[in-house]
Amino acid sequence: MSMASTSVPFADLYQQYLNLKPEMDAAIASVIANSSFIRGPHVDAFEKSFAAAIGTQHCVSAGNGTDTLYIAMHSLGLKPGDEVIVPAMSWISTSETVTQAGGKVVFCDIDPLSYTIDTKQIESKITSRTVGIIPVHLYGQPAEMDSIMAIAAKHKLWVIEDCAQAHLAIYKGRTVGTMGVAGSFSFYPGKNLGAMGDAGALVTDDAALARRMAMFARHGGIVKGDHEIEGINSRLDGLQAAILNVKLPHLAAWTKKRQQIAQRYLSELHGLPHLQLPHPSAQTEHVYHLFSVCHPNRDALAQALKAKSIQTAINYPRAMPFLPCYAHHNAKPQDYPNAHRLQSQTLSLPIFAEMTDHQFEVVIAAIKKYTLS
Repeated sequence: MSMASTSVPFADLYQQYLNLKPEMDAAIASVIANSSFIRGPHVDAFEKSFAAAIGTQHCVSAGNGTDTLYIAMHSLGLKPGDEVIVPAMSWISTSETVTQAGGKVVFCDIDPLSYTIDTKQIESKITSRTVGIIPVHLYGQPAEMDSIMAIAAKHKLWVIEDCAQAHLAIYKGRTVGTMGVAGSFSFYPGKNLGAMGDAGALVTDDAALARRMAMFARHGGIVKGDHEIEGINSRLDGLQAAILNVKLPHLAAWTKKRQQIAQRYLSELHGLPHLQLPHPSAQTEHVYHLFSVCHPNRDALAQALKAKSIQTAINYPRAMPFLPCYAHHNAKPQDYPNAHRLQSQTLSLPIFAEMTDHQFEVVIAAIKKYTLS
């Protein structure tokens, strides 16, 4: 969305393109000229570069971020009846893929400050059928991985990190995606590193797992026509890989810019009545895919900002246990009190690397006017 339609857009992907236009156009033209639409040199280059950026030995690209979770669980041997613990607040990809892979979803409430899975509640969710945990680094805030990995080791569970919103986020000096058996990433256009369509990838240091995941994602064979198993068709296409190759070298600078804008938000909005701000841990580097605040009159705040031509988003209007598709869980508000409260209070403010000082000041002024009036 460009600034032509709103004074402060939620994100400005067109401006990002304009800033990189010569490189982007050349990359796209190269794919077309060489007809390298499926696999090919651009995909190979991206897998190597992204693995290096995250700090893992292997990267397995896929058609989208949702597929990566399914691919990982299938490749880890998830069986019917196996239980996987996921946080109550996330995009449905985190949970629906458990079911798709044949498992059973078990929800766990979130921490009221970090919005990531509440590690104090995980062990109460573990049964003899539990095989894994999928922590989500929600909004770009790393989950409490030391506690999660300790619980997983104690109960012999695997951990897949859902890093869809957390490219280059750091937990105690370690990049997210490097602590579990695998890390799942989405390159949906609005992500911190986004393609111009759907795209995703898995990272891991387990060579055997990487091979199984790559094989499953490519119709069951690493070599075309040599199908060792039955698989699926989930491949990163050449155009998206070429676009990501142009963007990846800029990701660190874009991340720093997001963090600077977030720090300004935290400073300018501190102490405003009824407004709960993000609580980044001193031991992590939050990458602020989203800057989400909480307010008891969230909808009224959103309308006040809309009246000033400021675009906001309500990312999760219902926590996952309360979605119609999980009605069979019979979830009650007291089962997931933190997620239930946040679903009606969270509002995501504009934050993007191309955000101007003027745009930022317009947002701050509008929030202050609403909260202080």
